[in-house]
Amino acid sequence: MVRKAGRVAVVAVINRQLKNGTRLLVAGTAVFVLPLFAAVLPDDRADLMYHAYDGGGVEVNGPSLMILKQLGQSAAVSGNYYVDAVTSASIDVVTTASPYSEDRTEQSVGLQYLAGKSTLSSGYTHSSENDYDANSAHFNISQSMFGDLSTVTLGYSYGWDEVGKTGQADFSEDADRQQFRISLSQILTRDWIVDLGYEAITDEGFLNNPYRSVRYLDPTSPKGYSYEAEQYPFTRTSNAVSIRSKYYLPYRAAFSGEYRYFNDTWGIDAHTLGLGYTHPWKDRWMIDLKYRYYTQTKADFYSDLFPRAQAQNFLARDKELSTFNSHSIGIGASYEFVRGWNAIDRGTLNLGYDHILFSYDDFRNLSVNATPGEEPLYDFSADVIRLYMSVWF
Repeated sequence: MVRKAGRVAVVAVINRQLKNGTRLLVAGTAVFVLPLFAAVLPDDRADLMYHAYDGGGVEVNGPSLMILKQLGQSAAVSGNYYVDAVTSASIDVVTTASPYSEDRTEQSVGLQYLAGKSTLSSGYTHSSENDYDANSAHFNISQSMFGDLSTVTLGYSYGWDEVGKTGQADFSEDADRQQFRISLSQILTRDWIVDLGYEAITDEGFLNNPYRSVRYLDPTSPKGYSYEAEQYPFTRTSNAVSIRSKYYLPYRAAFSGEYRYFNDTWGIDAHTLGLGYTHPWKDRWMIDLKYRYYTQTKADFYSDLFPRAQAQNFLARDKELSTFNSHSIGIGASYEFVRGWNAIDRGTLNLGYDHILFSYDDFRNLSVNATPGEEPLYDFSADVIRLYMSVWF
């Protein structure tokens, strides 16, 4: 029987959107992309990627394949297959449970339809692992206006998950979420574009981890503390506003920047700042440099050490709900290896690397023996690698 103390939701696929400020394990891997401004369909394309994450006792790696194909002049379909192989001996696992390994697979399909200056898109995603099934569907509509200088996008997503527990076949809980979003993309000058966005998320159901525990002071225990199960509220509402911008330079280079503010009804406030620079080299190379800073406050019901058992109605000791910050630096390179060869219009080979530093203000390292509440604060670093090939046809 495999026992687990934490779920790791690794998101290393290029251009994948993060859910919220508390799911930022590999947020530094996200590539900054502004949406299209004119109502056009994307070109036929295929991406094959390998990703790897290593940090904090967690290793995640696997492949991803995406194919997008136009259907006539007004529609396009896409499909993606994505695999995570997870091996975890994180600080949560080694202090309260046993290391584990598992595989997670994800399949998604999408459809885009062009109607004049409007673009409608929808999609469905399903992911599964041995104790968790997740489903989500989304719908977006974008409208270009004012000579394609402005684009307004409205979106809605609905997700429904089933939470299980290894070794306990009768354990089954549901979690549902809805996301509402709106954005305005604006061309300010020939070289400068800006995107403003807002999203609201509502979560309902079983929102905590069935394997995770909190600790509390216990003078009868040799360690000075004992454990009990986490207990989260059954609802959560989150809001986020963002601004993203990109400025193109005369020599095909570009500066980019982003800021995002997030808060929720659990008491978390988070800020994200990102900067990037893209530089061409020779005829077929493109180099990307980026930096990202993230900081958040803790949830109202989080504590590294509670004063007693059942000290309050809701209890959490998930480090993702604690006060922490992270710094991420990244570099990427893209080489255009083919142009106009047989049925291939263009092909690129891409390599990206990110190094992330996490520092926690109120989550302590229990692998070090010390007086309860005086253990050293926890910190760790992580490395993320992405290698992928893109072909347009």
